[in-house]
Amino acid sequence: MTTTTILLIVLSLVVAGSLSFYHYLYKAKNKSKVSLFLAFLRFSSIFGILLLLINPVITKNTLEIVKTPLPIVVDNSSSISFLDAKEKVLELHKKLISNSDLQDKFEMQSYQFDSEFQQSEKFDFTGAQTNLDAVAKNLKSSNKNVIFPTVIITDGNQTSGNDYVYGFDVVNKVFPLVVGDTTTFLDFKINQLNVNKYAFYKNKFPVEVFLSYSGTKNITANFTISRGNSVFSKQTISFSPSNKTAIVNILLPANKVGLQVFKASISSKEKEKNTYNNTKNFAVEVIDQKTNVAIVSAINHPDIGALKNAIEANLQRKVTIVKPNIIKSLQDYNILILYQPSNEFKSIFDTAKLAGINTFIITGNNTDFNFLNQQQNSLLFKMSGQKEDYLAEFNSQFNLFAIDNFGFENLPPLQNTFGNIVTNGNVSILLSSKIRNINTNAPMLAFAESQGRRTAYLLGENSWKWRMQSHIENRSFEKFDLFIDKIIQFLASDNSKKSLVVEHESFYNSGEPIEITAQYFNKNFEFDEKARLSIAITNSKTKQTKNYDLLKSNNSYKVNLDGLTAGNYDFSVKELNSKTTYSSHFEILDFDIEKQFVNPDVEKLTQLATQTQGKAYFPDTIEELIKSLLNNEEYKAVQKNTITKTPLIDWVWLLVLISVFLSTEWFVRKYNGLL
Repeated sequence: MTTTTILLIVLSLVVAGSLSFYHYLYKAKNKSKVSLFLAFLRFSSIFGILLLLINPVITKNTLEIVKTPLPIVVDNSSSISFLDAKEKVLELHKKLISNSDLQDKFEMQSYQFDSEFQQSEKFDFTGAQTNLDAVAKNLKSSNKNVIFPTVIITDGNQTSGNDYVYGFDVVNKVFPLVVGDTTTFLDFKINQLNVNKYAFYKNKFPVEVFLSYSGTKNITANFTISRGNSVFSKQTISFSPSNKTAIVNILLPANKVGLQVFKASISSKEKEKNTYNNTKNFAVEVIDQKTNVAIVSAINHPDIGALKNAIEANLQRKVTIVKPNIIKSLQDYNILILYQPSNEFKSIFDTAKLAGINTFIITGNNTDFNFLNQQQNSLLFKMSGQKEDYLAEFNSQFNLFAIDNFGFENLPPLQNTFGNIVTNGNVSILLSSKIRNINTNAPMLAFAESQGRRTAYLLGENSWKWRMQSHIENRSFEKFDLFIDKIIQFLASDNSKKSLVVEHESFYNSGEPIEITAQYFNKNFEFDEKARLSIAITNSKTKQTKNYDLLKSNNSYKVNLDGLTAGNYDFSVKELNSKTTYSSHFEILDFDIEKQFVNPDVEKLTQLATQTQGKAYFPDTIEELIKSLLNNEEYKAVQKNTITKTPLIDWVWLLVLISVFLSTEWFVRKYNGLL
């Protein structure tokens, strides 16, 4: 409070006192208690009003002790129960969280993790996945700009997420508390099995299997792949203490159309502690058709290779790259991708129209737009000779097929000739274009349908940069490849429009997300946002039926069926207003990834501790861990001084008091006949 403010308050006291004295005491012939009381009320109300006018700022200092956070993170996955470490984990957590010395030094925080990370002090050890990388990401965001230690009670066996060793901040020490029996048991394990989801009838498809052995002696094991009572492959694998891994590559015949479920297994004469990880089921859908796609281009460009790789990520597609002047027969292809067409493409356009082949037209700096105007009438191009970079903007109302926005607005710009593009007729726009932050009201990715033929337009080159950016952000090409696959699927499908479109997989692994997506279109084939969709799931063996509602999400309806047990299921999706139905089936394969382990991953947890300059501990050394945390001088409580400045005008109760004083004065004067 400044000197000027203090002087004004003193002056306010004098003025308030003088006025109240003059009104009630100076003129009064008889200084009664009523006069004194009225003088006090007048003094208080005048002084309160003057204080509000001066509005002094009240400063308050608050001292606070800020402790270093100490997250105690518990592995809540089912592998803890499977390794018989459940009781030990609860005991260790209680011992740490209730330690009075740790409570005095640290701000204790209790968390749990399996596939998700959340704050909790109660654990059930039923998590179907283990994601240690989620611990690193969440602790970083919840304790920003703070150096703190972390204690993780876990077996270290991660089943999902990125490598956790390098996910934690190196300035924050991690102290893994390793639980589970570290004794080496004899164990054979199928670590990983790689197989494509689809195979083509009468072909052979490859299966790659990674096997591992844990033990101290030379031993042989039998590895087989079977389907029902039929054995397709059987071989003997030798292991030793110095040779503990093996890779098996097998070609299996696709001799039956439909979903085929196989079983890979490894066994020996020796007794094992855990035989659950000796078997792994896998499924392949054998199909007897393939989509042949031709990329027709007169120039070389990185886009062509990126498109080929993206399309062939789905093994139902085969891509051939050809020049427009040497292509032999268009009848061999289901879809034509015409990359930056020019006059050389005239025969291609003419033949495609006659054959009714759907096309995907991609433009760029080498496109002859006058020629393109002559060959189609869905888009009218009025282009200049200047080049321009165009950014993408997602249209959430697009409804030709279900597609999610995986971040189109953040993708690098595509380059195209600058000009005006006008849509003509029935054109659906998935992506519109903008220059910097200015919308051009022109399409970037559009779809048209005319006389039974479908055409897609991508207006801009350098889409290879989109694929690379998608990989940088997601560490996988999957989202971009799925985006391209949706376009190819739209062009490859027949032109008969269905009011109810349902997307689902033919099989799922236990523990994986099971999601079914549906779209419902009204009589004008517009996406119906008021549709009421339900799904009935029936277990083929038990005949038990469960019903769910599909929830609206952007331009589709979705249902999550997590929690279903392994088995075959028939399902039916129904639109309740129109009674339109779609029926199909899927299979959930029996596979519990959390039961694949017989020992904790001591090596990786030790590597994590070393990476963050911490140390790995075991249950019998927990006292050493507590002592280390208490003696570490890096983690000290900090005294924090918080200064709070509050203007007097914010004090509502002062205004209330002034009102009370004035009201009381009026009633007292009225009662005593002084008005």
